[in-house]
Amino acid sequence: MELAKGVYQLTSSFPATELYGLVSQMRRSAVSIASNMAEGAARNTDKDFIHFLYIALGSIAELDTQYILSTELQLIEGSTAIEQKIEDVRKMTVGLIRHLKNK
Repeated sequence: MELAKGVYQLTSSFPATELYGLVSQMRRSAVSIASNMAEGAARNTDKDFIHFLYIALGSIAELDTQYILSTELQLIEGSTAIEQKIEDVRKMTVGLIRHLKNK
């Protein structure tokens, strides 16, 4: 959730021409991460939870790519806080998958 809030704040300064481009994509990716984790946690089995965690990892990769593109297009200056949040969420998700697989 903190990552999604950070992405919303970061993209609020993007130019209006990107509202339906990178802004929309980055926000959807960030929301998708938390949403897939929540949906997976609500399932009855670890197998289902793991499946949704892998989907969340895909959304993390999408967001990371969109963030890099945004910096390369100079829409934003690099934000180590967002970069760190993306990496932290990735590591926590991978760790949770490993934990659930080893139960």
